Amino acid sequence: MEIRRDPITQSWVVLGQREEHPENDQVCPLCSKEAEKQPALLTWPEQGPWQVRVVPHMTPLYRIEGELGRQAEGIYDKMQPVGAHEVIVESPQHDKRLGQLSDEEIERVLWAYGARIADLKKDPRFKYVAVFKNQGVLAGEEWAHPHSQVTATAFVPRRVKYELHASRDWFKEKERCVFCDIVRQEEKQSKRIVDVQGDYYALCPYASRVPYEIWLLHRRHNHAFEQPRAGSNRRNLAALLGRTLRRLEKFAPAFHLVVHTSPNTLSKKGELSGYWKTLADDFHWHIEILPIVQTRSKSYSIKEVYYNGVLPEEAAEYLRNLDANS
Repeated sequence: MEIRRDPITQSWVVLGQREEHPENDQVCPLCSKEAEKQPALLTWPEQGPWQVRVVPHMTPLYRIEGELGRQAEGIYDKMQPVGAHEVIVESPQHDKRLGQLSDEEIERVLWAYGARIADLKKDPRFKYVAVFKNQGVLAGEEWAHPHSQVTATAFVPRRVKYELHASRDWFKEKERCVFCDIVRQEEKQSKRIVDVQGDYYALCPYASRVPYEIWLLHRRHNHAFEQPRAGSNRRNLAALLGRTLRRLEKFAPAFHLVVHTSPNTLSKKGELSGYWKTLADDFHWHIEILPIVQTRSKSYSIKEVYYNGVLPEEAAEYLRNLDANS
């Protein structure tokens, strides 16, 4: 297995890892007695029955051991899949989805997100730490047990690189954070805001890529999810996330959720070397949720331009009117 870079798009691609598709009647690897014998990277609480647990992925895409071994192959670049790949087990209850957990339980999951990001960023080999959740078969869910995943990589994912470039350019021109500007604009117009809890907003982006796409943002600027600002109440974020997921699950049980946070500031080289002077001012962490409501997409057929048949204003109004409490 190795990682290769596309010289045109600058995307890194993991090659050689075959996907495994466990049988439905297989013992759950996240909550069986054998699974609980596996050493955990993090548990809450530390003593007694666990409520949130983080373990190494059983078939990881990236491994802590070894050297990157980055090398050229003619005009191409490749390296070894050095990194980290972990599973955040969100609850000991096998059949309870994240949106069905209490605000307190969701807050603990968010705490685990931040704790693992902060810990993995201590390794200067890793340029980016991603937290994501795929729920539902259509989203590529690996196990039915409620879980999220964490990856630490020696490269920055392409989507995040685009955001970093755009954020830096916006700040260079206006000396303001583009995400803060978006929140202020949406506050004024209101029509794309779905829900609010404290200083946290759930909104449908102006140029939503898929129907009912939702972003969660804090209205106060902060570039690093794992370093909440003084006065930030993560219980409010947990409550907002829970209501958002319950809304979506009424018509889209499958979705992708990704935490977009700042890259690792200990890795000050290569593709990230130009960001360090303004990163804390120009970037703004946020959570992106992309529901899957269509089994077919026109995006690729029109050369990878996103196609969305639902206006975000209409999506926000529809979502606002759904009961978020059940």
